[in-house]
Amino acid sequence: MKIIEGLKKIKDLKRKADDLKAKVRTHSAYLNIETPVYTDQKDQVSEWLQAHKDIIAEILKLRIAIQTTNISTLVAIDMPNGKSVEHSIAEWIHRRRDLAEEERKAWAGLTDRNLKEGTITQSTDQKVDVKIVRCYEPKVRDVKLEEYISEPSIIDSRLEVVNAVTDLLTI
Repeated sequence: MKIIEGLKKIKDLKRKADDLKAKVRTHSAYLNIETPVYTDQKDQVSEWLQAHKDIIAEILKLRIAIQTTNISTLVAIDMPNGKSVEHSIAEWIHRRRDLAEEERKAWAGLTDRNLKEGTITQSTDQKVDVKIVRCYEPKVRDVKLEEYISEPSIIDSRLEVVNAVTDLLTI
């Protein structure tokens, strides 16, 4: 089974589990003056609960297989700077989820802080030219910002392919 198949199966199993929970909730009790919907409703509810338990066990098995695969499978991605970077699928997922954005925010913090260049007059009536001293290279900042803005979509495209072709390691 491929990673994407496992992910889709989990989604379907969750839907089935939700359906079983709804049935249990709806049919877990009735008044003694009502006709039960099922011949032996108590057994039916027990069967649904067992089926739900089995589905949850299958979801857990699939999740662990996906996590094991994600941690063990290395993937190289060509980045905008021309370098190929290799990480596990799990590392790429974390980069995609929030870490690339955190790096972008750090680089976005490199600003002129709305400081203004010009000439000021000191209290001694002496004029002084004021210049901004940047502790960074604007061109490097701009390149890095673009890299970190692009990184999530680059990771998404590569992982879509990887998820479609990579077999789960354990099932």
